[in-house]
Amino acid sequence: MALDKPYKDVPGTTIFDAEQSRLGYHLNQFCMSLMKAENRKRFLADERAYLDEWAMTEDQKQAVLARDLNRCIALGGNIYFLAKIGATDGKSFQQMAGSMTGMTEEEYRNMMIGGGRSAEGNRYIGEDGDAQAHRQPQGAAGKKS
Repeated sequence: MALDKPYKDVPGTTIFDAEQSRLGYHLNQFCMSLMKAENRKRFLADERAYLDEWAMTEDQKQAVLARDLNRCIALGGNIYFLAKIGATDGKSFQQMAGSMTGMTEEEYRNMMIGGGRSAEGNRYIGEDGDAQAHRQPQGAAGKKS
């Protein structure tokens, strides 16, 4: 039986849940392999050959080769694992996050220092104005009678 996933109604947001974990298992295992210096060296020497050692989908491999982290996330990648790719490339997490938002590192840093993104346009797809702005989750603690 499929679980109710109200968080799928948040535009531009991918939640790393059990389904995403299964989808990205091999992609994330590849990323974790980059914790070892010898694996980083092998990957950088011939990225495609190293990726072909993993049971990843072709889409996942292409996303890694393109360093399209948003696509990697859509294909089951977890940002904390994907950070290993950025570190292998000598990039900071801030540089990676900036690239994922279409901003430079400086623009991203300034946006975060300024309080982050506006919530406008980033609410539930099903919301109409502020009518549901304070919607309660329907879990055990938030269940309404």
